[in-house]
Amino acid sequence: MASTRKRTWQVGGAERAAWVVDYRDQAGARRLKTFSTKKAAEAWRVAALHEVSQGVHTPASTSITIVKAWDAWLAHCEAEGLEYGTIRQRTQHRDLHIKPFIGSERLSALTTPRVHQFDAQLRDAGRSLAMRRKILTNLKTTLTFAQGRGLVAQNVARGVRVGGENGRDAKGPLREGVDFPTRAELKLLIDTATGRWRPFLITAIFTGMRASELRGLQWQDIDLDDGVIHVRRRADAWGTIGPAKSKAGKRDIPLAPIVTNALRAWKLECPSGKLAFPNGAGNVENMSNIWQRVWKPLQVRCGLTREDGTARYGIHALRHAAATLFITFLGWSPKRVQVVLGHASITMTFDRYGHLFENKDADREDMRKIEAAIVAV
Repeated sequence: MASTRKRTWQVGGAERAAWVVDYRDQAGARRLKTFSTKKAAEAWRVAALHEVSQGVHTPASTSITIVKAWDAWLAHCEAEGLEYGTIRQRTQHRDLHIKPFIGSERLSALTTPRVHQFDAQLRDAGRSLAMRRKILTNLKTTLTFAQGRGLVAQNVARGVRVGGENGRDAKGPLREGVDFPTRAELKLLIDTATGRWRPFLITAIFTGMRASELRGLQWQDIDLDDGVIHVRRRADAWGTIGPAKSKAGKRDIPLAPIVTNALRAWKLECPSGKLAFPNGAGNVENMSNIWQRVWKPLQVRCGLTREDGTARYGIHALRHAAATLFITFLGWSPKRVQVVLGHASITMTFDRYGHLFENKDADREDMRKIEAAIVAV
């Protein structure tokens, strides 16, 4: 049971008042919570009693801070053997973004409006939209971790979205020739590339593999007889090879004949070792080297530059190009594209390439039917 009572006292001859919720938590311990209004006290009492009945209530006096929960989550990530780069990023988020703004606040006091306010603080402090999204994602994961261990009753950040209609999707669908190379540009890139970078480029274009997956690709994962690449590992920014990005990242990709032929020829010249695309010493190729010494100069030679002379496309643009080829020319279903690209969810596939699955001829016919229905009235 729980009760709400009014408490009064004198300060300098003036009467002060507050409302106290007197209740017992799921362990039977007596707890008190004070509010300035009866309405707030009653609302909190109803919510608290529901949490107690579910066995998930965390009294404010025993609740840990957000940064303490983040520390516990990081320790769990390290124990699970997550990659160094992932641990490093999450540690930076804690030190640079969580601690300065909400780190000292208790989990039990965190609310959805406060999460929105936190995002606004990050924005006003100059954090980019992409950075704010990453921070919020990690905050949600921290709260889920804490909830699962009984440290907080609910994940109040779960429904919060960053950016709204001015966010990542505001610029519209990915466009050929703007966000990724056209077919003519892809052919020009293939024809211009030389040496060991030609098979690398061809594999990227026709498989849609991530750069990290290409850098970590091993010959044992390439079946040239059956024409399949088994994606099982990736290389991080420091050249350490680990498992695929996610469960969905482990996948099999069918190979076009041009890829099989290019890899077969390259295998005869490739430095001895496990890697399919190593650097000159046989180790994992550095990402900045690929950009500075290969991908950027190749685009300049092909005339694929912006007005200021800089390279037009990033490496990831080849992944978008591959997805477009899969959908437009092979007619693959959204599920098939999701599997081959290694997307964690079908939602991610639709967010990026949903417009390519539309039937424009059918849309035009539907519009003609609507027109005829009105004109015929």
